[in-house]
Amino acid sequence: MEKRFLLGRHGEQLWTREKAKQIRSQIALILEELETGDVLVIDGTGVEAFDFSFANELFGRTLSILVTEYPGRFVIVHNLTEYASENLSKALESTNQIMIERRKEELLLLGKVHPVDRETFAEIVRAGEAVSAGTLSRKLEVNLTAMNERLSKLAGMGIVRREKGSSASGREQFVYRVLN
Repeated sequence: MEKRFLLGRHGEQLWTREKAKQIRSQIALILEELETGDVLVIDGTGVEAFDFSFANELFGRTLSILVTEYPGRFVIVHNLTEYASENLSKALESTNQIMIERRKEELLLLGKVHPVDRETFAEIVRAGEAVSAGTLSRKLEVNLTAMNERLSKLAGMGIVRREKGSSASGREQFVYRVLN
């Protein structure tokens, strides 16, 4: 299930940590209601800009507790202006975090993204369906151990879903898909 939070109802220009804390408490209530596997879309429609401190408090803090306090729930952003997207990316870089931004139908990674993580994410997006570590390993010409490390990192950051599946031979294996 996908739940949408309209950030624009809080103003066209969002400044200060204090404002972000108020909004973050509303987001926390929504995350508590979501079930494992659900996605919270923070929709930036109507927001012209937010500053670094706002982005750091709202998004950085939310992402930092997401895995521990709301396991299995995911947060993405949508409809950000170029200025807001840039400030969010810089705020996430400062805390070594990554987040998905949806622009129209395209999925991008914001924050401190290593090139191999970007490459792995892009390949999962291209697959368009659940894909195994073995398949990704072959497509990207990376050994399986390295691919499993990449996927564990992305899953641990709430960037991809990790689900149980089965191989062609019927063995249990994990498969990965992008949130969308």
